[in-house]
Parts: sequence; C-alpha cells; structure tokens
Amino acid sequence: MLDTVDADDVDYERAGDVITMTFKSRSKCIVNTQRPTRQIWVAAGARAWHFDRSGDQWVDDKDKTTELFVAIARILKEHAGVDVALR
Repeated sequence: MLDTVDADDVDYERAGDVITMTFKSRSKCIVNTQRPTRQIWVAAGARAWHFDRSGDQWVDDKDKTTELFVAIARILKEHAGVDVALR
C-alpha cells in the first residue's frame, strides 16, 4: 500500500509483528499482530481497532464490516492526506 507514498508524508518501519507508520505531522499509526487473541490491532490518534479474521479478510470486531486495509487507507487519508491503492 505504501510503495507509491512519499516517505516524507509517511515513513514506516517494521519490528517483529509491529508496523509503525509516522506521518509528516509526527502522529503515528501502529499495526500490531496479537497472536494470543488471533487479532490485528490498529491504533491511530486517539482511536484503536481490533480486527478478526473472517474468511480471507480481517474485519473490525465491533462493526463486523470495516475491513483492515480499508481502515488503514482511511487513516492514511485523514492523517497524511494521501490516497493509497488497496491490494
């Protein structure tokens, strides 16, 4: 998703099961695999989401409709002003 994004707008690094995206504004988005709960957790700004596996997608465990990559694309748009192509 970030291949076409300017590193000045969104920088990212991976350490183990954690991907940290740092935006130009210095705010961050953290994507973290939670193996014990079999979830992917995402945090950005003052919000957090937990995603469960549903077939071949990861969906928000609360609303059961928001897909992981759609949520991350929204976060990138809101925090960095960039549009990304979904997989």
